[in-house]
Amino acid sequence: MLTVHLENGTVTTLDRPLPHRPAGFALLRLLLAGICNTDLELRRGYYGFSGTPGHEFVAEVIEADAAGLVGRRVVGDINLGCGHCEWCRKGWSRHCPNRTVLGIVKQPGAFAEFFVLPERNLHVLPDGLSADRAVFTEPLAAACEILDQVAIPPCEPVAVLGDGKLGLLVALVLNAHGYPVDQYGRHAEKLKIAASAGVRVQANPDRLPAAAYDWVVEATGSADGLRQAVSMTRPRGTVIMKSTVHGTVEMDAAPVIVNELTLVGSRCGRFESALPLLDHKLIPVESLIAGRFELRDAARAFDRAAERGVLKVLLTL
Repeated sequence: MLTVHLENGTVTTLDRPLPHRPAGFALLRLLLAGICNTDLELRRGYYGFSGTPGHEFVAEVIEADAAGLVGRRVVGDINLGCGHCEWCRKGWSRHCPNRTVLGIVKQPGAFAEFFVLPERNLHVLPDGLSADRAVFTEPLAAACEILDQVAIPPCEPVAVLGDGKLGLLVALVLNAHGYPVDQYGRHAEKLKIAASAGVRVQANPDRLPAAAYDWVVEATGSADGLRQAVSMTRPRGTVIMKSTVHGTVEMDAAPVIVNELTLVGSRCGRFESALPLLDHKLIPVESLIAGRFELRDAARAFDRAAERGVLKVLLTL
C-alpha cells in the first residue's frame, strides 16, 4: 500500500504492507484527508516525529469486529487511551498518560491507503454528509472544545486573534452559537470567509485594541500571538490558547499576574459537538479548501499547505 513518510523534515511516499488489525480495531481505507498546522509543525521538528502523519480524515471501514461498521464512512477521535486509567474512565482519553495519538505520537497516521484505529474511536457519518465537509470534523471539534472548557456568558463579545484554518473555525463556531465575534488577522481574503457568516473582521489593523475584551482566543500559530492576546484582555479576563508552536514561546508574565488573567490551554475536542455543526449554514467549511493532491503527491501537497496564506489542503487516493 502507498503511505506517506515524514522524517528529518522530508516528506516521501513508500510502498508498505497492509497494517495488522488488532482485536477491537478497524481497518480503514482512506477516502479524504486534510493537512493541518500540526502536520506542518511535525515537518519542522515538533515531537521529533518520524513516521506516517495525518489525523484529519474520512475513511471507509474495510474490516472490523463490529460487523455493522463494515462499509460505513467514518471519522475518528485521534487519541488512543489505555481505557483503564482515571482519565480514560472520565472520558478524557486525550490526557491518558499512556495514550498514543494518530499520526503524531506512536500511532501511524491517516496519510496512507490503509490504517487502523480502535472501533470505539470511530463515528459513523450520515449518508448525506459530503466528505468535503466531514473531513473538517477533527479541527471543528477543536474549535468546539472552547465552549466545553469555559462558560462564556451569552451575548458576550469574544475576540479571535488569527485568521488561519483554526482561527476561522473558532470564529465560525462561536458566531454560530450566538456570540458577537471580532476576528483580527492579516489576510483580507481569508477573513471574508468569516465575514460571510456574520463575524466582524479586521484585516491588518494598525494597532490591536488594548484591554478591550474579557474573552480572547489566541489562534495565530505564531510565537508572538500569546503576548498580543494578553495585551487585548481586560483585568480578570480569560485567554484561550489554541496555537501549537514548535519551540519555546517567550512572554512577559507580569501583565498576566498583575491583571489576574486566566490562561486556558485548549486542544482536541469532542466529535459529538462538531458533527451536528456540519449541517449548520453558518459553518461554510468548504470555503477553507485551497487545493487537492493525490497521496502520491504528498510532498507537493505539504509544500502548498506551508505557503503563506494557504488554508486547507486535502489528500485523496
